[in-house]
Amino acid sequence: MQINLHFRALIRIFAPDMKEEKPLVSFILTYYNLPVGLLKECIDSILALSLRPAERELIIVDDGSEQSPMNELMAYGDDITYVRQANGGVSAARNTGLQMARGEYVQFVDGDDRLIQAPYEHCLDIIRYQQEADVVLFDFTHDLQDVTVPPDDKPKVSGPEYLRNNNLQGAAYCCLFRQGVRGSLTFTPGIAYGEDEEFTPQLLLRAEAVYATNAKAYYYRERDTSAVHQTDQAHIQKRLDDTATVISRLNQLEDHLPYEAKLGIQRRVAQLTMDYLYNTIMMTQSATELTRRIKALEAQNLFPLPANDYSTKYTWFRRLINNETGRSLLLHTLPLMKRER
Repeated sequence: MQINLHFRALIRIFAPDMKEEKPLVSFILTYYNLPVGLLKECIDSILALSLRPAERELIIVDDGSEQSPMNELMAYGDDITYVRQANGGVSAARNTGLQMARGEYVQFVDGDDRLIQAPYEHCLDIIRYQQEADVVLFDFTHDLQDVTVPPDDKPKVSGPEYLRNNNLQGAAYCCLFRQGVRGSLTFTPGIAYGEDEEFTPQLLLRAEAVYATNAKAYYYRERDTSAVHQTDQAHIQKRLDDTATVISRLNQLEDHLPYEAKLGIQRRVAQLTMDYLYNTIMMTQSATELTRRIKALEAQNLFPLPANDYSTKYTWFRRLINNETGRSLLLHTLPLMKRER
């Protein structure tokens, strides 16, 4: 059951002829068992932006937290929409937000993170003054003092062109996108790790005008209790299995894409596969597990890694991972290098 708290929603029910201004941006905040103080910091960072109340929409999707924060959010009044639903994971929570969003653009924010005002204002300026902008890509930081000024923007390109020529930062929260470009695209329920890596490339495939900036506009809070920091075997296997699923699903798109888009997805799949094999080595340190996962990739023609020089890191990794001697070297050296750092 969903609980929705929003005064303006009542206006739409009882006064349907009353027209509301369409928000410029819908901010979709996902929340699950977090300290309420962090959620308030997140909300406040959005309210501090230079958006009039009518230009912004804040949708908080509580994904079945053990205790609802609703009572502590009452002071925000009409500034927020609060929705509570049965726990279904971040993909289901974001999909709920997407169904409700009325804004021309959408911005995802995790409830324990926040937007950094000055660089995010730069992203807002792009959609204000470049009205054809479909997607604005920006950067994140773990340090609130680490803000790049002035931002360095890349020329406008199409989404497929961007995928073909760049290493994509796949995090959906580093992407301000036009709702109309998304179409029917949603997140795949059940994928707890890597759901962004499936969503973001497909979003870019639909975009005609992508603006990329190095502005560090998103503060990603590192917390030991977050899912990506869980090191038990069940979480490790789930993370690797989810990544393998995402890679397979993206790979299956190729047959239905035009040539330029196909090249872009091929690059993204190859780089995700590199990261997947790297994480297999680092998380399991097992030659048996690495071999098992490589054989599964071979069955889908995803291994050996394609002989392209997408980046220096990719070039060196594929040269090593594509042969048994190199794999043995990676298994023995990569974990030691991380330990030394």
